[in-house]
Amino acid sequence: MESAGEKKKNKGGRPKKEVRRTEQLAVMCNKMERMVITHYAKLANQSISEFLRNLGLNCKIDSQKKALPKEVLLFTATLNHLAANVNQIAKKRNRDDELNAIERAELQHIAGTLKQLPGEIKKYLQ
Repeated sequence: MESAGEKKKNKGGRPKKEVRRTEQLAVMCNKMERMVITHYAKLANQSISEFLRNLGLNCKIDSQKKALPKEVLLFTATLNHLAANVNQIAKKRNRDDELNAIERAELQHIAGTLKQLPGEIKKYLQ
C-alpha cells in the first residue's frame, strides 16, 4: 500500500511530453513552393512541421562541391585579365587619347592571346 505522502495526485490535462520542442525555425518560400510542401506533407499524413523536420533530420542530400577544373579556372582568369586590359584601352580611346608604344604592344599581345584561347578550349574539351 502507498502511504499518503507518496501518492501523486493527477491534476488532469494533457500529459507532459518527454521532449518539448521550444525552438522555432522560419522557412521562406514562394506560394508555389508552399503548395508543393503542403501537398507532400498531406501525402505523408503529417503536419508541415513534422514533414519538414523529418525531411531535415532524416533525408540525405548529396552536397558535392562543384569544383571547376584547374584549366577552366585558368581560362577564366586569363579572360578576366584580358577584359580589364581591353577596358582600360577602350577608355583611353574613347577620350580620344592616342595609344603609346607600350599600349599598342599590349593590345597586340591581347589579340594574340584571344586568338589562342579557342584552340586551347577545344583541346581541353577533347
